[in-house]
Amino acid sequence: MGIKPGKDSATLGTSPIEELEQRRATALEMGGSERVERHRQSGRLTARERIDLLVDTSSWSELGLLAEPENKREQPMAADAVITGLARVDGRKVCVLAIDATVLAGTTAPVNMRKQNRVAEWAGRQGLPLICLSDNDGGRLPDLLGWRFSGVPFDFDTFLQSPKGCPEVPRITAVLGESYGDAALHAAMGTFVVMCRGAAIALSGPPVIRAAIGEEVSADQLGGPDVAAEINGSAHLVTDHEASALQAVRRFLTYVPDSAALPAPIAPPAEPLRDADELLRLVPADPRRGYDMRKVLEALVDGDSLFQWGERFGGSLICALARFDGQPVGVVASQPLRRAGVLDVAALSKLARFVDLCETFNLPLTFFQDVPGLMIGTDAEKGGILRGYEQVVTRLARATVPKLAVIVRKAYGGGHIALGGRPVRPDLLLAWPGAEMGFMAPETGVRTVYRRRLEAVATEQGQAAHDALVAELEAEWAAESQPWQAAANILLDDVIDPRETRARIIAGLDFAWGSSGRVTPTGT
Repeated sequence: MGIKPGKDSATLGTSPIEELEQRRATALEMGGSERVERHRQSGRLTARERIDLLVDTSSWSELGLLAEPENKREQPMAADAVITGLARVDGRKVCVLAIDATVLAGTTAPVNMRKQNRVAEWAGRQGLPLICLSDNDGGRLPDLLGWRFSGVPFDFDTFLQSPKGCPEVPRITAVLGESYGDAALHAAMGTFVVMCRGAAIALSGPPVIRAAIGEEVSADQLGGPDVAAEINGSAHLVTDHEASALQAVRRFLTYVPDSAALPAPIAPPAEPLRDADELLRLVPADPRRGYDMRKVLEALVDGDSLFQWGERFGGSLICALARFDGQPVGVVASQPLRRAGVLDVAALSKLARFVDLCETFNLPLTFFQDVPGLMIGTDAEKGGILRGYEQVVTRLARATVPKLAVIVRKAYGGGHIALGGRPVRPDLLLAWPGAEMGFMAPETGVRTVYRRRLEAVATEQGQAAHDALVAELEAEWAAESQPWQAAANILLDDVIDPRETRARIIAGLDFAWGSSGRVTPTGT
């Protein structure tokens, strides 16, 4: 294990260089061979193995290797349970923070937190992405007991955001084990959060919950992938293995700039996975029939560039990163396979956060609408549907990135506006010839507006007459919903052949950026 920290080198008969080498060797052993082996037997990689998988070979430059906790213990305390440093990922400079669960269960204490603050501030001031590899058992006791907790060196001016006057940077978290306390905060603020099965995200772990409120709950029930990815949306992607989680981190980086002050990185253009002619048959003419919007997107975006963000949360809405002719964009699209594409509370919450991501990191927003409207009813109201809608439309109205929208099939009510409709001032608003627009769908509108007339006809003339009148009124309503009058009154910029969509979006993006250099006022 090398020399004990604090021993005088002269007493040991070693030179300063020899002592340095011994201290480094001790720190690199992490929690020692037994704890490292126990950690690996749990199916997890060590923090240093994770770093090796993530960063470019020979690019690692560590900060704080020789850190030790203020409250000394007999067991190994290498680097005080957190490994921080600078590296490159696919040639790009990044800052990395990796929790070492083999040392004191990866728990947080003052020195550990100073290291985290240090690398987070470095990332913010230098405009570099911050990557957190999380595997943390929460706060360290007794180091945080009593008055000590008030003195924990959290620096919220730099820990969860860039320092004042510095542009925001991407904050990417890979949750690779149970992650509580400050590790959960990294996930809560993550621009992109990927987690492995077997990991968990929560404010406090099961033992603390059991002691505090008597609730018996497992880590998986508390904050496992099903909870984090489907119920509260704190994880944007779930993978089966750590290697694939780290690969997702690398892939996400290809869509975003190093900081909000820079344009998003361009990639070589690629042809879509599907031929444009498929667009003529992928979308059913009957607005009640479902289909997979992802297949439509595969005929529009660059091949293999569609990278979903939060797929399992708010599933009636697709939020994804993708590319058009090499340029990265944020894609927001209805998913008719899930609840007919209606925007519920979860979908609106996801959309608001995704708009923030795109606005911050200079990613144009491209919308593809097939939306019956906003979810209504008791559950929606209790869940805060109005608040969620307000957050989305105010963000969109003020967003300065290019906004382009295409009405693929139907666009009704507040759903149309929340997905880039005219009131939020899109740079380009297009529709396919079969599009339907309006306050609500014909079948709903007719029964709402003409309720008394329909009731009277049913009473006086019978059900057959009632049904015939419904069909007549719905046909009239549907005719008013067609895109032609909207185009005639310049509420639509154009009605297009579906096969023209990709070309029109690519041209629209180019002109919408103008001469700005692909950086918004928000970013700078």
